[in-house]
Amino acid sequence: MKGPQILFENEDRLVTKMGGWFPGERVVIRGQDLHVDLADMDWMELYLYSITGRRFREAQLKALNGLWRTTSYPEPRLWNNRVCALAGTVRSTGVLAITAGMAVSEAGIYGRRASIRAIDFLVRTKKALDQGADLSECIKKELERYRGIYGYGRPVTREDERIPHLLNLIKEAGLEQGPYIRMVFEIERLLLEGRWRMNMNFSALASAIACEIDLSPREYYLFMIPCFVAGMLPCFIEASEKPEGSFFPLSCERLRHEGAPRRSWG
Repeated sequence: MKGPQILFENEDRLVTKMGGWFPGERVVIRGQDLHVDLADMDWMELYLYSITGRRFREAQLKALNGLWRTTSYPEPRLWNNRVCALAGTVRSTGVLAITAGMAVSEAGIYGRRASIRAIDFLVRTKKALDQGADLSECIKKELERYRGIYGYGRPVTREDERIPHLLNLIKEAGLEQGPYIRMVFEIERLLLEGRWRMNMNFSALASAIACEIDLSPREYYLFMIPCFVAGMLPCFIEASEKPEGSFFPLSCERLRHEGAPRRSWG
């Protein structure tokens, strides 16, 4: 037999442990009947189950739901919301607006990549501490390597208005004494007492919540994909209702052109 063996083994054949649709009969997701076994789930719980294959306690679900809620900002000046508003002002569709907004949410500083870097740091640091490492040294090495720590510091303002609300969720879920929660506050203390002066932001505390609930970095990333959507749609709707092209227009006189001079065609 010529060619890659794995391709031949999967030609005209699908092997899956995730589930499937049996037309006119049932839908199976991770071994459970969607319409029978999972009928008691709301959409977010089902979304989590589809990612993890696990069920979660009500308090845990409330905490995770809070991560979505506390990031739902209907502020069109935010980078991803601006994309949605621009889609609305040019009369694009809601699907295209949300899709584009979610795509640019994978930003390195503010969005999903920052979340991945934050939870990755927490997992690595917790593992190092369990092996006898010193937290101050872990922080120092991270700063030397990356010149910053994801989850700490904020470019617009030092204080993160979401932190008090996340703390309420943590208390309600009984997570306040969890090792990751205690660790992120100890990291903040060391950063504030040192010369770095960096406060904890949403990414650090949200990542700690995910770790306490036993989400892996990949599971946390996948769960957080829709977290900005509730704030995006108002921006799209309002821009769609206003005169076409009126969202942050820019007059030609404000443009500074340093390229080739005007040329005549013809």
